[in-house]
Amino acid sequence: RAYSTGTGASFLRSHPFVVGERVTVHASIATGGSSSQASSTFTIARQAVVSQKEFPLNPGDPRAVQHYASAPSLTPSTVGITTPAKAGASPGDLFLAPYQGMGRPGPMITDQKGNLVWFQPLPAGVDATNFQVQQYQGKPVLTWWQGRIIQVGFGVGEGVVYDDAYRRIATIRAGNGYHADLHEIRITPEGTAWIDVFDPIHMSLSSVHGPADGILTDSIVQEVDIKTGLVMWEWHALGHIPLAESLNPVPRSYPWDYAHVNSADPGSSGDVMVSVRNTWTLYDIDLRTGGFRWRLGGHHSSFKSGAGTSFYWQHDAEFQPGGLISVFDNGSDPPKEKQSRGLLLRADTQSHALTLVRQFVNPTKTLLAESQGNAQALPGGNWLLGYGRLPNFTEFDASGHVLLDGTLGRNVQNFKSFLSPWSGEPT
Repeated sequence: RAYSTGTGASFLRSHPFVVGERVTVHASIATGGSSSQASSTFTIARQAVVSQKEFPLNPGDPRAVQHYASAPSLTPSTVGITTPAKAGASPGDLFLAPYQGMGRPGPMITDQKGNLVWFQPLPAGVDATNFQVQQYQGKPVLTWWQGRIIQVGFGVGEGVVYDDAYRRIATIRAGNGYHADLHEIRITPEGTAWIDVFDPIHMSLSSVHGPADGILTDSIVQEVDIKTGLVMWEWHALGHIPLAESLNPVPRSYPWDYAHVNSADPGSSGDVMVSVRNTWTLYDIDLRTGGFRWRLGGHHSSFKSGAGTSFYWQHDAEFQPGGLISVFDNGSDPPKEKQSRGLLLRADTQSHALTLVRQFVNPTKTLLAESQGNAQALPGGNWLLGYGRLPNFTEFDASGHVLLDGTLGRNVQNFKSFLSPWSGEPT
């Protein structure tokens, strides 16, 4: 079946593969009058049934919930601004997706004073993450992931795309029988989406001193054609990242999340950079081979680390102009640093030197986020940090001075925070 982008097609079997089947694919690729050969091989794993129990609701503060007499069904978390926007702060609204705590979960837009602009309450048992403004078909749209966040450590759901009249115009689902995880939903100018998937499978873990009948959670990255739903590219951590590289201890009676992919950013030269939390590493992957062009961080880095460049349990790695890379350094779980940081790094692929260009640390609060979080580049050199597991967000200027600071309610989580211009026209 052909992609809507006109760049190729997917071969779809009329019957599914069977567990344990060894699959080998050969292809002849014609390009400009010449042809080349390509091949791939993989084995069909046995998927594991894991508990669908959701994370227990953290106790929050009932006073940190908004109420509206004219719309009693809208009960989002409060948004408190502790440092009002200063001169030089970026224009736009805040895009948040609070869950946990006492308020109703759902995507939420507020102005920079914390006043509610728009809120989409979600049904019980459904949460949202990654709420932001992106471009789709040449127009600004709202995108987010929604689904169930289960206690074994990942999400089961789908991505949604809304237009500026707050109408759903597209749904982004994982292909090949999977469900989209909560960590990544990145739309490209070509009308495709990069997403991630977590897949528990049965596997012997004896090589890493685990149970012979263990369960491992594989991390998967897909590029999906939004219009057709076809998978255009798929990559698995298992088979590329050795089990021994994981820095997450093997549990005895729990699915082992050995890799934990939490972001994917396509590059400009046939590559995609993925952040793998449980190896403390960013991997630049060649789209043709699935192999690594380089590794940044962890115990097997391709680069010699300079002062202040090490990161731990990181999230949200992105390519930035000028050959730079940004990443949110959690530094925690277990703690390795005193504070979570936003990092801007220069990775020189010629000299293999890694240098710290800039770091962003809140000077007035000790914020150490054990999970989640992001670093968003803003116009004029400003940066917005969302602290994920902690309900905080902070905007910095290029020199690291705080321009805006705020917080959601107690025990509220918000996977990523964004600041963007937006103009909606409801029907």
